[in-house]
Amino acid sequence: MNELANTPLPMRNGIKASYLFLPHDARYNGRSLLEFLCVHFSFVSEQAWRARLNSGFVLAQDGTVLTADALYRAGEKIYYYREISRADEPRIPFDEQILHIDEHLIVVDKPHFLPVIPSGRFLQETLLTRLRLRPELQHLNVADITPIHRLDKDTAGVMLFSHNRATRGAYQSLFQFKQVHKVYEAIAPTREDLNYPLEVASRLQRHAEHFYLTDQVTGEPNAFTTVELIENRGAHSLYRLNPSTGKKHQLRVHMMGLGMPLLNDGLYPVATAMDVVDYDKPLKLLARSIGFVDPITQQERRFESQLQLYSVCIE
Repeated sequence: MNELANTPLPMRNGIKASYLFLPHDARYNGRSLLEFLCVHFSFVSEQAWRARLNSGFVLAQDGTVLTADALYRAGEKIYYYREISRADEPRIPFDEQILHIDEHLIVVDKPHFLPVIPSGRFLQETLLTRLRLRPELQHLNVADITPIHRLDKDTAGVMLFSHNRATRGAYQSLFQFKQVHKVYEAIAPTREDLNYPLEVASRLQRHAEHFYLTDQVTGEPNAFTTVELIENRGAHSLYRLNPSTGKKHQLRVHMMGLGMPLLNDGLYPVATAMDVVDYDKPLKLLARSIGFVDPITQQERRFESQLQLYSVCIE
C-alpha cells in the first residue's frame, strides 16, 4: 500500500488515495479480485472487502470502478482509500504548531507521539493529514503539502514541509547531499567520566528480525554523531546531539551504546509492546533546530523549536 501523487481518486479528508500493485500470480488467473484481497489481507473480513469494492471508491488505473465481481488482473494497480475507525485511531492529545510559512515551505513544531505520514494504524492522526486539513492553509494546494525529511513519531521538534511542487526538489537535495545542519537535544543518564564533546562513529544496520529496530554492529562506520553535555541535573543531564548522518534511530542507538539510553525510550535498550503508549512519558529527544542555505534565495536560514524537554517533571 502506498500513497500516490496522481491517482484516479481525489484526496479525501486530507488523505490521498492509496494503490496496490497486483502481482503476477498464476493461482489467481480467472479468479476474483475479492478472493485475492481476502487471502492477502485476511485481517479485513470478506464482508468488509465486499462492501468496500461495492462502494464505488475502488478504481482500476484507467479509472474503471471495480466491484466485488471484478476479475483479478495481474500487473494492474488498483486505487482505494484506506479506512480506519476512530475507535482504532483515537486522537493523539498534542497539537502541532506552525512556525513559518512562505511561498515554498511550511515549518512545523511536531509534538511527541504524532507520526508524520499515514502508515500502519495511523491515518487521520498524522502531522501530514492534520496540516492538509488546517483552515489557515486552505488557500494553498494542500494536496501538494509533503514532508521534505523524516522525523520519528516518538521524536518532537522542527520539521520542514514543501507545498510548492516546482521548488520541492531543491529543498530535498539539501538533505540528500547533507547540506543541512541539524541540532537535537536529549535527556539521558549523567556520565561525568566522559570527555565532551564526544565524537561517536559506528556501523548501524536494520535488525535482522525486527524491522523497526536498529543494531550497532562491527564494520566500517556509516553513522556519525557529536555529543555535548549542556547541563548536569544530577541523575540525568541535558545533551546536545549533532548528527552528520541520518540513519534510522541513530541518536537513540548511539546514546545507548555510550551507556546513556534516552529517558523514556520504549525501544532501546529493551523494546516494550508497541501498542502501549504512556502520554506522560514522552521520549526525551527533540529536534531543536534546522539550518541551511536556502537554495532559492541563497540566504542563511535557521528554524528553532519552541518546545522544551524539561517542561515535564523528571524524576
